[in-house]
Amino acid sequence: MAKKIKKASDSLTIMTNIVLPNETNSLRNLFGGELLAKMDRCASISAARHCERRVVTASVNHVSFNHPIPEGGIVILESKVSRAFSTSMEVYVDVWLDDPINQKKIHTNEGIYTFVAVDEFNRPIPIPEMIPETDEEKERFAAAFRRKELSLILSGRMKPLESVELKKLFQEPK
Repeated sequence: MAKKIKKASDSLTIMTNIVLPNETNSLRNLFGGELLAKMDRCASISAARHCERRVVTASVNHVSFNHPIPEGGIVILESKVSRAFSTSMEVYVDVWLDDPINQKKIHTNEGIYTFVAVDEFNRPIPIPEMIPETDEEKERFAAAFRRKELSLILSGRMKPLESVELKKLFQEPK
């Protein structure tokens, strides 16, 4: 049987929410934890769409909070698989504050999550390869490999000298 290959766009997930009073902090902005939960849900759907299996969140690799999201604000979350490995995948989530009255969208946050596809016994299982198509997808695809190497080095599962992509960042050009 031929190995399945999917496009990043196959996993695109878009979620739209309005920020309600019970989701805000004392400044009447969306709680960071509320946003993290929304991002995790959106990313998990993308991961499941990619591998067509159940997935579990393995890690939250990066989150940036660049702009507050006020009560009553319309939040758009967009996620896509940025790279698939053997049993895990990285999912990139972009968060936007949508102002339909003034027709503006502000990129407020982004996050990078790792998911693992699992079988009925919660054991990791192989997933399809992923092919990036757009320039942004290609950039995120390449960066995902560097992040994976860094994660393996920091966890002690890879020696720094075994790195392929990270070493390239620090080598003098020939």
